[in-house]
Amino acid sequence: MPVATEGSIVAGIDGSRSARTAALWAADDASRRGLPLRLVHVYRVPLAKMPGVVPPAEKIRAGFANQGQEWTSHVHEVVLERFPDLVVETAIREWSAVPALIQESTTATMVVLGSRGLGGFTGPLIGSTAVSLARHGHCPIVVVRGRRPDGPLPNDGRIVVGTDGSPTSEAALVFGFDEARLREEGLTVVRTWSEILDHGAVRPHLLDVDPTEVEMEERKSVEEQVAPWQDKYPDVPVEVVVRQGRPIRTLLEFGTRARLLVVGCRGRGGFEGMLLGSTSQALVAHSVCPVAVIRPAVPGEGQVDEEL
Repeated sequence: MPVATEGSIVAGIDGSRSARTAALWAADDASRRGLPLRLVHVYRVPLAKMPGVVPPAEKIRAGFANQGQEWTSHVHEVVLERFPDLVVETAIREWSAVPALIQESTTATMVVLGSRGLGGFTGPLIGSTAVSLARHGHCPIVVVRGRRPDGPLPNDGRIVVGTDGSPTSEAALVFGFDEARLREEGLTVVRTWSEILDHGAVRPHLLDVDPTEVEMEERKSVEEQVAPWQDKYPDVPVEVVVRQGRPIRTLLEFGTRARLLVVGCRGRGGFEGMLLGSTSQALVAHSVCPVAVIRPAVPGEGQVDEEL
């Protein structure tokens, strides 16, 4: 397998139109960042249960590898037609998709996947693949989709970041600012709050909660979180939205007008468990724009495990 260039943007290729669209999104981002694009196809030879009937394993392996090479070469050509100056690497890997992509994430700037395809990065995407990458990967994961799984992507609109003040949402905020700068778009920072819950814990003295006071406190908190990054990115127009309600419903609403939706995979409450269970599935399955999931690398985590 060719060694990946440090900092490449990795796009998973499985022969689907969705994966090709994701690769073009990744190519656009790589071009803006001045980074190489790495197209990766992962295949796994199924265990033969009827050895006297199926072809020899090496012949099957060659068939999988050749098919992957054909798909990857096609996407390579499509990418270079649109981005002729982009450095594009390709890799055909025999392994399981999740551990292979986790390994790719150790040197990647981000890993980009389509929301639907033919098998390698598809059916499991809404479940184990995206969740496992977000929990065990070492870089941001972007799931690319539009209003329809194989439809066009939004080519304008603000970058929307969901934040709850946690370290993970801080990383999402930094990613959002960077994308807004690269794409010359405005940034909308969204914080939700609840009269019942305060960062995941039930509020004491529920009957005495003053909604106006809560909203003021949340707005002050998010403005303090945003201020240092606004100073660092003075050319990015920033809008702060503080709203009572559920995070997923609010983010999906803002996603209808967004170019990119950015969230952390863990938080203190408002966006906690973003990639666990139905919340993550709703974002990936129903968002009408690409979704970036940010998880800062944690020492000792993200080990490649064949059982993932």
